[in-house]
Amino acid sequence: MRIGLRLLLGVFLVLGMTSWVVLKVFVEEVKPGTRQAMEDTLLDAAHVFAAMAAPDLQQGRIAHGAFAQAWRELQHQPPNALIWGFRKQAVDYRVSVTDARGVVVFDSAGEWVGRDHSRWNDVYLTLRGQYGARSTLSDPQDPSSSVMHVAAPVRDGERIIGVLTVSKPTVTLRPYIERSQQRILAWSGWMLGLTLLLGLLLSWWLASSVSRLKRYAQAVADGQRVELPRLGRISGRTELNDLAQALEAMRQKLEGKAYVEQYVHSLTHELKSPLTAIQGAAELLAEDLPAADRARFSANSLHQVERLRVLVDKLLALAAVEHLQQAPDVQTLDWVALSHDTLAACALQAERAGVRLQWQGPDEAWVQADRFLLGQAMVNLLDNALAFAPEGSALEVGLQRSEGRWLWQVRDHGPGVPDYALARVFERFYSLPGPRRPSKSSGLGLCLVHEVMALHGGEVTVRNVRDGDAVRGCEATLALPVARR
Repeated sequence: MRIGLRLLLGVFLVLGMTSWVVLKVFVEEVKPGTRQAMEDTLLDAAHVFAAMAAPDLQQGRIAHGAFAQAWRELQHQPPNALIWGFRKQAVDYRVSVTDARGVVVFDSAGEWVGRDHSRWNDVYLTLRGQYGARSTLSDPQDPSSSVMHVAAPVRDGERIIGVLTVSKPTVTLRPYIERSQQRILAWSGWMLGLTLLLGLLLSWWLASSVSRLKRYAQAVADGQRVELPRLGRISGRTELNDLAQALEAMRQKLEGKAYVEQYVHSLTHELKSPLTAIQGAAELLAEDLPAADRARFSANSLHQVERLRVLVDKLLALAAVEHLQQAPDVQTLDWVALSHDTLAACALQAERAGVRLQWQGPDEAWVQADRFLLGQAMVNLLDNALAFAPEGSALEVGLQRSEGRWLWQVRDHGPGVPDYALARVFERFYSLPGPRRPSKSSGLGLCLVHEVMALHGGEVTVRNVRDGDAVRGCEATLALPVARR
């Protein structure tokens, strides 16, 4: 399972469990909290009403006195109020008064007068100087018919002469409770969705950063030329950014060590042949030789020295290119104009080889490239082609457009490349003898071309041109994407 999916599932699990616990506790506390607030309000009202009813109860006219008259008039004066979106059109309080024995002597609903309530907790406890309250179902078959009763003592001085109970159905609170619960659930749902979205973004960011570092490490392990991935502003100076820098530093050190080891081994192997030839010529020149032999051995020594110089120069050029991650001076340039300059620079070499340079191409061809490096690649291809082109033949150089790319092609009419060597022509130090080059070259020219094209995101290919089963020469192609001027 991918790390991003694991992180997302982990965030979802933790967040889901936390949200479920919080919502469960919060929602379940809405109803008890509302009932507690209701009980507190009923208690205040009971004490106020008890003080108002005390004079009538003391004088024995509680059933038809001013207190009773006020309650009867109240039934004809509905509040008609809009409370938080709910219309209230009646007073929900029910008030009952008992005497000191617990017998109901006044009931605002007119149903309980004469009943003995002395055993109900609200009356029983209040008559004994304690706090009395109870909840009772008005309909035993309906759990939602609960009514809350809160009592207060009616006093004559310090003596308790009765109990006033204020009752209110809890069902009147249901709209407020349900709406509160719905709002809590709705807001919780939005918060849960937002948090999950943030978790998804966090998981995506972390997984994406790790994946980019993974692809970078794999590409480096495969020997590819890749840039250190940019993790973006979100990463900042985090551990991921530090990890990327550490990977880049490790890559540079490992590549540097491997590069030196490989070059030392290859260079040692390539230097053996010319050094052996120079040593042999020097030993012979120390002897008394005829003038013709002395001249021949001296010329051979100079040839080997020149070979060493070319080898060192191309090694330095190749080393400079191989350590680049991208072309240093990329610009939009006309490949046709650069081609004319390159052909002019190689004209003398072609004349000495007895080879004609033939150009065919458009008036202009714009590409994104480093002028110097691309010119070096073209010179190396021409130099390699001139070494294999037969004297008196033509070297065809052309430029054409194909599928969004410009193709710069060089074709000679020589013997071509042996099939066994086609897959190795871009290897470092691999070369073949040519018609005018009986000894091998440095084997670095085509390798340099390959590195330059890789820096530009282009491609170089070499193939034999066939006429049936016969090889009629070799064609090398440089390909770069078309650029807008």
